[in-house]
Amino acid sequence: MARQLDKVRLALALPLIGLVTTWVTFMISAYFDLFIEQSYYTDLGEWMNPTPTLQLSTYLILLGITAFAISATIGQRLALRERSRSDSPMAITAHRFANLAVILSLVAGAAYAIGTFLGAFNGFDSRDASALVRIFGVYVPIILATALVVFVLLIAFVFRTDAPDLPHSTKDTERNELQRAIGLAYAVPVIGTAIAIIFGLAVFDTTRTTLDVWIWVIIQVIIATSIILGTRFAAKARLAKPLPVEQRRTGAAAVNLNLVLTIIFGATVTLMAFSYGFSAIEKLRVWPEWVEGASDMQMQPRLDPVSLEWFLRDLAPALVLLALAAFGVYRSMIVRNRENEKVD
Repeated sequence: MARQLDKVRLALALPLIGLVTTWVTFMISAYFDLFIEQSYYTDLGEWMNPTPTLQLSTYLILLGITAFAISATIGQRLALRERSRSDSPMAITAHRFANLAVILSLVAGAAYAIGTFLGAFNGFDSRDASALVRIFGVYVPIILATALVVFVLLIAFVFRTDAPDLPHSTKDTERNELQRAIGLAYAVPVIGTAIAIIFGLAVFDTTRTTLDVWIWVIIQVIIATSIILGTRFAAKARLAKPLPVEQRRTGAAAVNLNLVLTIIFGATVTLMAFSYGFSAIEKLRVWPEWVEGASDMQMQPRLDPVSLEWFLRDLAPALVLLALAAFGVYRSMIVRNRENEKVD
């Protein structure tokens, strides 16, 4: 029993470990962005844009999202395995929390792909970049992000041997078909949207002009078709026999309210940790005061070196907030089910 409890706690901790890893990679990516040449005005009032280059931060951000997605998926599968052995309240909590983390990672992956598309499409001089920069700075990240989202969807919701959250069926074939329907309901719209935005980028790069209205129509048709197909699979899954309603227990409302408050607290403090972290990194870049007649080089920002004083004053508070969010959520999940734990 003690070993099983340790595995459940590990399932709770894995998404939080992935979150910390994501924060670290995001901060590293922000630091590398400091070395990217910035756009600026010359003393003649001309707007100067740097030559587009392949940015390491593009892949560091994707790496952080991947770390969170993989850790959440592993935590989910571990919680499912333990829940199949003993459907304890702790295992149920770990499963639901891991499910939430998986969904958040999917949202992050989709937002990353769409953000990369919009950044490439709306960039002032993005089409002046070389073909190599466009391929590995735009197309490859979108494809990788889409592959990550689809992979996590399939692993988390389709290719599962243990699925206590799905209706039980007397036939394994019916159960497998239901799992596939749920997975395809998630995956098809994601894949369709990725195909549409890649198609739009390809036309944009090929024609070197603003997309014609009919191209936008084609893009929206692809997206709409994928959504309709996903809805069909979702409707198919909805027709399955529902799970039996669980018996309500005294105090359940208060416990559920506490869980909601815990999640809100964790999300708020995590956002603060990311915000303060980015702000601390940006403080390493110091812009000079504008002086009339100054040369272009004199108006370029300088980078302060990383120091202990900067770490303690600016970055450490973000780290403390991140640790507070992770520890607070973890301990709340443990305490929430402590009365149900029985350690041999």
